Amino acid sequence: MLTPKQRLENALQLVTGHSAAATLAGFDDELTQPMATVDRLRAHLQTPVALTGTLDHRLLIAKVPASDDWVLAELSGRTLRDRAWPTWARDHLAVADPAQDSSLATITPEGQRRLLRPNILLTALYHKETFPLPRFPLAISDLARAARSTLSGQVRLMDMQLGVSPADVLAAVDADRPDIVGISATFGQHDLMIELLDELFARPEPPVVLAGGSLTARNERLLLEQYPRLLVARGAGEPTIADIIAYFHGDIELAQVNGIGYAGAAHGGGLQIGVRRNAVTSNRNQTDFLPELDLLATTFAHHGVAQLEASRGCTNFCSFCPRGHKGIWAGPDGSNLPWLLRAMGTVFDQHPDISRTLYLVDEEFIGRGDNVVERALSLGRTLHDHGYRWESSCRVDQVVLPDQSRAWHIERAQMWRQLVDYGLRRMLFGVESGVDSILTRFNKETTGEQNALAIRTLTALGVPPRFTYITFDHLMTADELAATHAFQGRTDLLLRPLAHLSVEQIVEGVRDEQFVAQHSTGKPFYSAISYLLVSMECLIGAAYTKQVAQAGLAGAMRPSMGRVDADFADWRIGRASHHAQLWVDRNFALDYTFKSLAKILDGDAYHAVRSARVVIKTAAFDLLGRMLDLIGQFPPEHPDEAGLDARLRAAMDSAIADMAEVMDKTVAETGPRLPASARQLMVDEHSRWRAASGWQLINAAESCGN
Repeated sequence: MLTPKQRLENALQLVTGHSAAATLAGFDDELTQPMATVDRLRAHLQTPVALTGTLDHRLLIAKVPASDDWVLAELSGRTLRDRAWPTWARDHLAVADPAQDSSLATITPEGQRRLLRPNILLTALYHKETFPLPRFPLAISDLARAARSTLSGQVRLMDMQLGVSPADVLAAVDADRPDIVGISATFGQHDLMIELLDELFARPEPPVVLAGGSLTARNERLLLEQYPRLLVARGAGEPTIADIIAYFHGDIELAQVNGIGYAGAAHGGGLQIGVRRNAVTSNRNQTDFLPELDLLATTFAHHGVAQLEASRGCTNFCSFCPRGHKGIWAGPDGSNLPWLLRAMGTVFDQHPDISRTLYLVDEEFIGRGDNVVERALSLGRTLHDHGYRWESSCRVDQVVLPDQSRAWHIERAQMWRQLVDYGLRRMLFGVESGVDSILTRFNKETTGEQNALAIRTLTALGVPPRFTYITFDHLMTADELAATHAFQGRTDLLLRPLAHLSVEQIVEGVRDEQFVAQHSTGKPFYSAISYLLVSMECLIGAAYTKQVAQAGLAGAMRPSMGRVDADFADWRIGRASHHAQLWVDRNFALDYTFKSLAKILDGDAYHAVRSARVVIKTAAFDLLGRMLDLIGQFPPEHPDEAGLDARLRAAMDSAIADMAEVMDKTVAETGPRLPASARQLMVDEHSRWRAASGWQLINAAESCGN
């Protein structure tokens, strides 16, 4: 069976009459970087060339020199008649031999325009100083697949994680003159987005600009007031980018473009009063949100990690999470994954130093429905059969659900144990609290006891979990904060893997305190929490933020993080939260480096960097204990912020000094256990961390909570 690269070589021989093997040297067999391939072909062949269609169904379009003929070639090996051609192709494209995978064709000027335009540039923003190591950019990679599936235009991707600056993006705009520019922005990147938008809309003939991402959805109205020709994607961007292409060609009006907010025409035309919002396609109607792989190899070259989605949306409505742009949970069965896993494998093969681990960025991996266990096992088996280990996220109620039967819990326990056999390396659970009153306020629909049983069950089954936990929130009491500290310090939650016991024995045993005492690791729960000392963020549009506003605590909007300022009901907790954020930000880049290195390492090196993170966690937990002691020394009814701040700062200075001694030793001991490149990344970041002084917020002008 021929590879796409071999089929391309054959098709190009039809175009030029001679071999193109030398021209294609260096590209992988799946041709995962189509625009890099096109650029080289254009330079060598001096004839119009395009690669369109998705990675699994790529189409070559090339003009035969000194002829009106074109060559079309299906690089998947399917015949040309098997493709679902767009409606316009009936009048503008004629294939000589559609029963073959390659053929001569005649294409009208309008057909050529449709195939070759619009030129689309998709860019992802990034602050390297905050997140030192990259993630494969799913947002723009998914959009690229959706755009290419229309067979219209050419798509380039630029990711600031990979050494690209805003100036580079603007230089590409000036050089390539894209018709459409898509910008993906998340929290902390508002400044970069504003910098790009100011420059793009200052041009005499600006492109159509589409902005999307979690941050953009939060700041929709503010952005449209400032940039009335901007289009804001309000949901998943795949149907939106396809409609934007149709809008570019005049096939539909702006009012028909899926899932956008806008204040006027994107190019030409007049403006309107107010913001219009077009309906968003539900997650259940989107079964293909797989990525193109243009940037995967470069991500690996920058020590980044591979990401995928197997589902979208969530099964719950936590009060702190605005749900408008994310939607209700829906997950396809994964039957379209094998070809993508094989294609990703060709890129992994070129980077043997990168752990063959995929990170499924689902909010909720398991989901809801009659067949979710079967679906989860099928996905795990598919990943395992293609040689991958994997990680993802889900809710605690996929482990323990009080109103379900013993049989339900046994089935779930069997599922979790089987998923580990299928390569599950870690699973993230959003516990968020162990205090019932806080969980009610967060609308988690879980209890502290339920969380405790789930943690015990998972660890006893041998599932390597990690947990998120919100330590401070604006409405909490001092008693709730003390209960939070106590829950984080519990040593009766993390049990030893009990592979010799049946799932029935584990389901029953975790409810028996004697069983728990016998099998406990003795490690504190905080050692399994991803980040400690986390404060609630008052996100724009969230139900929790409305609770804060009703309590008279909400303040000014902070667009960089898509949130609003807020005071704390207890001023002492507010000061502790503020200083905790200073602590988190001082240590974040180092902690994130350890976390990122763990994602690309295996074996002893993986365990070494994970152990290094525990140093930071232990110091943070101890600092929280000091904060509680200090809070108890200041009466709630007589605010003395200056006095408490001085004591908190002194506690932090002491804690960071103590941690520095332990961290120096930890880095020295960890280094020999790591590959050279990973060791150097760790040493460099540790040096930067060691050289830092004072306390400063990463988003100093954008903090939420005082």
